[in-house]
Amino acid sequence: MADTTAPSQSRKIRIDPAWAALAIILALVAVLDRANLWPTITATTKSLLHTAPFIAFAVFAVAYLKATGAEKVAARVFQGNPVRMVMLAALVGGMAPFCSCEVIPFIAAMLALGAPLGAVMAFWLASPLMDPAMFAITSGTLGWEFALAKTVAAVGIGMFGGFATLLAARSVVFADPLRPQPQQSGCCSARKPFEGAPVWAFWQESERRQVFGSTARTNAIFLLKWLALAYLLEVLMVRHVPAEMIATVLGGDGVGPVLLGALVGAPAYLNGYAAVPLVNGLLEQGMSPGAAMSFMIAGGVSCVPAAVAVWALVKPRVFFAYAGFALIGATTAGLVWQAIT
Repeated sequence: MADTTAPSQSRKIRIDPAWAALAIILALVAVLDRANLWPTITATTKSLLHTAPFIAFAVFAVAYLKATGAEKVAARVFQGNPVRMVMLAALVGGMAPFCSCEVIPFIAAMLALGAPLGAVMAFWLASPLMDPAMFAITSGTLGWEFALAKTVAAVGIGMFGGFATLLAARSVVFADPLRPQPQQSGCCSARKPFEGAPVWAFWQESERRQVFGSTARTNAIFLLKWLALAYLLEVLMVRHVPAEMIATVLGGDGVGPVLLGALVGAPAYLNGYAAVPLVNGLLEQGMSPGAAMSFMIAGGVSCVPAAVAVWALVKPRVFFAYAGFALIGATTAGLVWQAIT
């Protein structure tokens, strides 16, 4: 007898927010500014094509690191002398291609194994600010100087927060820092990134080839949708937001614009890749270089995926210390960048 059971009505259709936002914005442009619909699409596509080589490099680099298991090397920095651990954790955090949901089980395992909170804090602060894909995208849009400066800032902020935590490890803020942890689940592979040695010639194993392919596809789609949305917003912002307003609020020299950039950047965006074109548009409209740097750093550390990764593991007082380190570091980095540009 044939199965006549109807498909479950409880299944929810998941709508991707980036694609949905793209469709809604283009529909609004078509209704409210029809004459500029095609020029808007053309300008967005042109920006994407300009960035395409950097996107391709980013996709390949992250897929290669995943397929070889090179990310597992990161666990080695949480062994040995605490000062050395903090320094290496900040350096590796600024280069490792961890996504936010991978950070949670990775850090939970490291803390369970006795890694000092200072080294973990250094990794946490540096990790969302820079990775190979982020460096490629930032270089292609804002220039290699800005990308390099942001990398240096990421490592510096990681060390600052790590050493501050290490020095205050016995204080009430950092005592007993962890929340009770339920079993973790998420979008990332269940394979622990710190198990096993890297296999650089990954193509010799079918499972690693599959990881390379799936990672490349996932990251290509991820970057395409968020950068397309960001470039679309950049085109509309440059066209419709008065440059005088941006220059008045976030332009000029001094501490004010830099601090405001950090305060606005902290809650302002959800995705570090999408922020790059938006900051480029703000710079064209008169945003100061220092405010751009502080905006990028504060937003990167406090963006939803990075913040949730920290909030999920530690008690609120440790989370607020993390946020405070980020704000101080972002403001300092912005002032330094402002002074040298």
